[in-house]
Amino acid sequence: METPLTQHIVAGRKPLSLKEYEQVGGYQSVRKVLKEMTPTEVQNLVKDSNLKGRGGAGFGTGLKWSFVPMGPDAAMPKYLVANADEMEPGTFKDRLLLEGNPHQLLEGMIVAAYAIQANISYVFLRWAYKLAAQEITKAIQEAYDAGYLGKDILGSGYNLEMYLHTGVGRYMCGEETALLNALEGKRAHPRAKPPFPQVSGLFGKPTIVNNVETLCNLPHIVNNGVEWYKGLSKSADTGTKLYGVSGRVKTPGCWELPIGVTIRELLEDYAGGMQDGYLFKGVLPGGASTDFLVEQHLDTPMDYASIQAAGSRLGTGTMIILDDQTCPVGFVHNLQHFFAQESCGFCTPCREGLPWVERLLLAIDQGRGHPEDIQALEFHTKYLGPGNTFCALAPGAMEPLQSALKYFREDFERHIYEHHCPWSKVWQPSI
Repeated sequence: METPLTQHIVAGRKPLSLKEYEQVGGYQSVRKVLKEMTPTEVQNLVKDSNLKGRGGAGFGTGLKWSFVPMGPDAAMPKYLVANADEMEPGTFKDRLLLEGNPHQLLEGMIVAAYAIQANISYVFLRWAYKLAAQEITKAIQEAYDAGYLGKDILGSGYNLEMYLHTGVGRYMCGEETALLNALEGKRAHPRAKPPFPQVSGLFGKPTIVNNVETLCNLPHIVNNGVEWYKGLSKSADTGTKLYGVSGRVKTPGCWELPIGVTIRELLEDYAGGMQDGYLFKGVLPGGASTDFLVEQHLDTPMDYASIQAAGSRLGTGTMIILDDQTCPVGFVHNLQHFFAQESCGFCTPCREGLPWVERLLLAIDQGRGHPEDIQALEFHTKYLGPGNTFCALAPGAMEPLQSALKYFREDFERHIYEHHCPWSKVWQPSI
């Protein structure tokens, strides 16, 4: 099984220096695209590879690039931004790449920037990733010193500047237009679309925002070709994926695997199964803003179409396991507390609705709930759903709640009719 993204990442070992990275083939894709390919050819190659964005939305990367105006009349400058603001609860896959092999990200960014003819690039990094900031800063300087960044890269006439920007830490910055506002020094509010960032993004100029894992795929696609990349997968979605598992499993962690492994394989073969004394109750398959799946879904392949058909989203591919000794109401309340805190407050349904949901869940969890509270929660899952808010934060927050009401409704009702939490004497971890 090939693991191109993580093949040079070893736990406890410093990431490869630029010299070591070059010795294992690093930056060959940069040499190839600059000397042998036009920007349009790079775009078409990535489009043919069917690489989908790994940040959660799953939109085609090459297709996204194709919306950027090209040619001599296109607005300049153009920007390429690596979204490294990883803050979804339960998600830690980009951290592995950022700390483990920063030159791979830089190489992917140079390929992407060349494909859209951007001359300025940013790594927008979560403030808490201190080690990643150190490694990215070191790698950028090494790349400048070696001529992979700056003016006339490798004598090609192509110029690219790269900067590390450390954000202040808001979940909203994971949304690309809010990220661009933050990068401009403004409050991290999402923007209305259209215009889309590909046409009018950072400082009103054409901009592409790609996730870290997405960008790290690019050198391997350029070096090995489309058919090789498609052959890595076990499904119609191509390539490999960084999957993570957290919760009461024996060996939580993150692994690079072919897209299309099943939930059961991840849970049992890689995470070692449930800890002794605990049973599987449910799973958020793609991070905190995805719908619960349950026992009947364990053999579902972890690819975009299969997870959607099962009623959830692949999202970031980092699973959070709910066990039989953790209160589902408390579990969901914890998530809604996070989402309510992280609402930017721009639109009323999100600003007022999420705290209201959180208060209802707290009351139910403490045994102070009423039967009509469940109907009120169901109302909010629709009122805060897609199309009723300015961006996807509140709809994402409603996904674990609406599926919890579907699969664990009896647990909500027990809290209300027994006037206490049935798990109140059992230790519950924070998420």
